[in-house]
Amino acid sequence: MKTICVYCGARPGASPLYADGARALAAALVEQNLALVYGGGKVGLMGVVADEVLRLGGEVTGVIPNALVEREVGHTGLTRQFIVKDMHERKAMMARLSDGFIAMPGGMGTLEELFEMLTWGQLGIHDKPVGLLNVGGFYERLAAFIGHARDEGFIGADHAARMLVADEPQALLARMRALAPAQPLYT
Repeated sequence: MKTICVYCGARPGASPLYADGARALAAALVEQNLALVYGGGKVGLMGVVADEVLRLGGEVTGVIPNALVEREVGHTGLTRQFIVKDMHERKAMMARLSDGFIAMPGGMGTLEELFEMLTWGQLGIHDKPVGLLNVGGFYERLAAFIGHARDEGFIGADHAARMLVADEPQALLARMRALAPAQPLYT
């Protein structure tokens, strides 16, 4: 793995734990020489993780739709910034540029991106690891729901197991490295 796509909130959330988690993830990425790919904004947790990776000397690639450059206050100090036509192009480019995906706390957009990558993995579009960084227990109920959907026969056990969950960035990255494919299916 060389690049990790991080999905997270354009808002900081109600607890300072979330920003602390974003900084911890950034430190783990830089320590492991992993470049960050993310949504290109400078606000909320997106801005925190990007700023910290940059502060620590890491590489950051942002991908942001033209319509969101002002709304999400597009980050202007990144290693690379791609301004694309729309959300579909954004998500496809982020997927192509990344060797794995991590969802930190966030809202509807974060969840939509997370589930799209899980679904693409289920469909064989990619075979890249997908993880949840469970900062402050944020994703415990979601993980329990996925388990419930598995138990009720709506998600296969192998597909449910594709969603890796860990409380600490180092542990999550170790699990992701163990599952990273030698050759990505999606290019």
